[in-house]
Amino acid sequence: MTEDLAGLIFEQAPDAVIFADHAGSIRAWNARAERVFGHTAAEALGQNLDLIIPEQFREAHWRGYSRALAAGETKYQGQVLPTRAVRRDGEMIYVELTFAIIHGREGGVLGALAHARDITERWMSEREQRRELRDLRQRVSGDAPATPPATQAGQPHA
Repeated sequence: MTEDLAGLIFEQAPDAVIFADHAGSIRAWNARAERVFGHTAAEALGQNLDLIIPEQFREAHWRGYSRALAAGETKYQGQVLPTRAVRRDGEMIYVELTFAIIHGREGGVLGALAHARDITERWMSEREQRRELRDLRQRVSGDAPATPPATQAGQPHA
């Protein structure tokens, strides 16, 4: 094969793939990351991960990031974590993230890898379902609903 298989897999992966070094600088950003977060690779590469981390989560993120790199592993290895991220246009989205700490051939930590998937539509739908279920339970128990029921168009009933 003359083509770089690893490069093809990276660029054509169905999830956003992001790699950041020890300083949190983005060193790899694939085509799906461009679509999910709205930044081109040229815009993202070399930038700090704060590019996609909402401000209210940054302090906790950097504590965990530093701890994971120092330990050479993340406590979230193998887990899928839903969280919020910010797009280039400022829109807050929900993403599922998986993480790995990447080690060089000699064992030293090179940085952190994240795979991200935009789950905003699903998250919003599930949140609406949870609200409807809560309201139904309140009605069945005789309590007044917390919010008025909505029509399909999202408008309260008159």
